[in-house]
Amino acid sequence: MNSEIQRIKQRFEIIGNSPALNRAIDIGLQVAPTDLSVLITGESGTGKEVFPQIIHLYSTRKHGSYIAVNCGAIPEGTIDSELFGHEKGAFTGAMDSRKGYFEEADGGTIFLDEVAELPVSTQVRLLRVLESGEFLRVGSSKVQKTDVRVIAATNVNIIEAIRSGDFREDLYYRLNTVPINILPLRQRTEDIPLLFRKFASDFAEKYRMPIISLDDDARRVLVSYKWPGNVRQLKNVTEQISVIEESRLVNADKLLHYLPDYSATKLPAIINKAGASEPSFANEREILYKILFDMRNDVNDLKKLVLDLMQSESHNVEVTRESAGILKNLYKDDTPHIKPPPKDDFETKSFAENNPHIQDTEEIIEESLSLVDKEIEMIKKALKKYNGKRRQAAEELGISERTLYRKIKEYSLD
Repeated sequence: MNSEIQRIKQRFEIIGNSPALNRAIDIGLQVAPTDLSVLITGESGTGKEVFPQIIHLYSTRKHGSYIAVNCGAIPEGTIDSELFGHEKGAFTGAMDSRKGYFEEADGGTIFLDEVAELPVSTQVRLLRVLESGEFLRVGSSKVQKTDVRVIAATNVNIIEAIRSGDFREDLYYRLNTVPINILPLRQRTEDIPLLFRKFASDFAEKYRMPIISLDDDARRVLVSYKWPGNVRQLKNVTEQISVIEESRLVNADKLLHYLPDYSATKLPAIINKAGASEPSFANEREILYKILFDMRNDVNDLKKLVLDLMQSESHNVEVTRESAGILKNLYKDDTPHIKPPPKDDFETKSFAENNPHIQDTEEIIEESLSLVDKEIEMIKKALKKYNGKRRQAAEELGISERTLYRKIKEYSLD
């Protein structure tokens, strides 16, 4: 079996000796002679597309058709027609009847890449093909039969897709008869130097230039990097270095320029799904952020309202000592110039003093609408503020000192 695995690696140019990679190839060889459905999972860029070819080549269907379909690249409106065919006049533009991939692959193998991208309605059609081999062309009522083996692949967490309602659970169990999981490159670090050398050799031959190599520090960086794009990213980085760098010996500093840093913290963002008419929250954290921002705005509005009341010369609501203390704590960081009303402004006897279990009191006084009473009140306050100094009191009131003398005499305020 080990020699067979090595032959497969040479034929399909598979680089790596990690046990996980060898195990995946071994499972492919064992399941190939059967007609069982296979689901290949793994991150994008891990090389999942090679395994359906291996399974087809070592199966009894190797002389039949092999069709690979990228489900994510076909528009939702035409995916049923592409997979199952259509009749003439079935929709606008259907000038002739057309066979679908399942009909063309009869007796062979069809590889459905990115199968999780299929619409739910198409998943129902696919499930019927897997269970009975029957399907209907778009626009037809005649049942068609096909004998095809289905191999699917996805880089999506299917369990999460099932929970969110994006993928049918019964279809998952039908496809997942034999699972093959391809590990990401960061979990088979022993293969990274081998892949780099292979890619470097290929690009040196392609571009007719000396092969690049890495010093010890650069090799350590290469192996310790997480490679979120897996083998595809490693190949891309190797090609960039081969073309751009003049020196054929690459050190760690130069290598780091080609490795994007994905570890930086990203702020939470609200992203709408395509076609959504209203903002939708990705998760509960975004909802919490919105609530906190709304609460902060409410607190700021409350502060402004209380500040306006305290600065007003004509409000009639008296503030208790305890409320004044709360206000003082509320404003101590933002507006330190605000002070609670002086002790003389409080009622010496209040309902709160007679009832200590009551925390806050508010005394409502009937407001006088007399302009004379208001004028007398303002003059008294101004004189009291400046300890009887009439010139300063007049400036505070916005009137001349002569007018103030006249008002004092008129209202007998001496």
